[in-house]
Amino acid sequence: MIKLGFVGDFCPIGRTEKLNSIQKLNDAYGEILPLFVANDLNLINLECPLTNSENRIKKTGPHIKAKPATIEILNYFNCKLVTTANNHFMDFGIKGSNETYSVLGGNKINWIGSGSNIEEAANFSIQSIKDMKIAFFNMTETEWTTTSGAEAGCNPLDLPRALLTIKKAKESGADKVIAILHGGHEHYPYPSPRMKSQYRFMIDAGADAVVSHHAHIISGYEVYKGCPIFYGLGNFIFDWPDLRNSDWNKGLFLNLFVEPNKPITFKYTFFHQNNENVGVFPLNDEESANEEIKLTLINEIIADDDKLNDYFAEYCKKEALTMLQRLQPYKSRVMTALFRKGLLPDLMGKEKRKMIKAIVQCEAHRDVLLNTLKHHI
Repeated sequence: MIKLGFVGDFCPIGRTEKLNSIQKLNDAYGEILPLFVANDLNLINLECPLTNSENRIKKTGPHIKAKPATIEILNYFNCKLVTTANNHFMDFGIKGSNETYSVLGGNKINWIGSGSNIEEAANFSIQSIKDMKIAFFNMTETEWTTTSGAEAGCNPLDLPRALLTIKKAKESGADKVIAILHGGHEHYPYPSPRMKSQYRFMIDAGADAVVSHHAHIISGYEVYKGCPIFYGLGNFIFDWPDLRNSDWNKGLFLNLFVEPNKPITFKYTFFHQNNENVGVFPLNDEESANEEIKLTLINEIIADDDKLNDYFAEYCKKEALTMLQRLQPYKSRVMTALFRKGLLPDLMGKEKRKMIKAIVQCEAHRDVLLNTLKHHI
C-alpha cells in the first residue's frame, strides 16, 4: 500500500518565518510531524513565492511572499512535491517565481502547476512508488496569476485541458491520476454547484481522486463513482493575526491510500494552526468529534443538489451588495462605504447590468472582454 499525505495552503509568513532552528521547528511542528513521516510522499500547496523580490504584479487583493529560508519547513516535513497553481504564487512576477524554483530545486523539491508558459504549467508529474506510477496535476481557477499562452504563470482550470492531461498521464503509464485543484469561495464551507460539476467531471474523465484547497476553511467531501473528492482542506500554515481562533486556523491532514487495481481510500486528521502558539497541532478527541459533526453536516448538503443550490443562492444574496458595489465607478473607501449605506446613488442602471450580464455569461463576448482588459490595465 502507498500512503500519500496532503495538506492545504502553506504560507510561512508572520511568526512562522522566525522558526530558524531545529528546536523551534520541533516545538512548532513536532506533534504533527508523525503524520508526514508515515507517508511515501507528501504534497503541500505552496500558496506564495519564496522570494526577496519586490517586483509586485498588477492585481487586486494582497501580494504575499515568504522568505526563501522558510524552505526548511518543507524539508522538515519531508515534502518532495509542491503545488504552485494558486492565486498568490505569481504575486511577485517571474523574478519571484524563478527564485522560488531555484530554492525548491536546490532542496530537491519538485513542483507542478506553474511554469514559463502554459505547456510547462500544465505538465503533470509521475511519481514511481513501490512499483506503481502515480500522476499528479494541478490547476487553479483563473485569476491574475494564471497563464493563457506564452507568458509565465499558473495552470488555469480548464476542463478540455484536464481531460487531455489525464489522457496523457494514462498513456504515459500512470496507474493512478490525482487532480489537485485550487478554487472556491473564501470562508464559504461548501463547493458551488459549478465546482461540484467540474470536480466530478475530473473523475468522469479518468482521475482517481480530486483534492482541493483555497477557501481557507475546511469543506466537505464525497465519494463519486468510488473515487474521493475533497472540496477543501483548509489552511495548513498561514499565520494571520486577525483570524486566530477561527475556522481559518483549522485544517485537514488527508491521507490517500493507493493499491493496485483498487479504488483509492482515505482517512483524515483535524488540526489547528497558529493560534496563541505558533505551530500546527492535532485536535484532541473531543475537538475532533465536534469537527466531525460539522463535516458530516457539510457532506449532507453536498450530497443533495437542491440543498447545495439553495445554500449557494443564500451565499450569493449575502455577497450581492459587494458585487454590485464593485461595478460602480466609486473608487475611494469613503465613497464605497457611502454607497453601501445607500447615501450615494446607484450609477449602474438595469440596462447596463443587462449588458454586463450578456458580456460575462457569453463565452464569445467574454473572450473579447478579457483580451481587451488584458491590454488596457
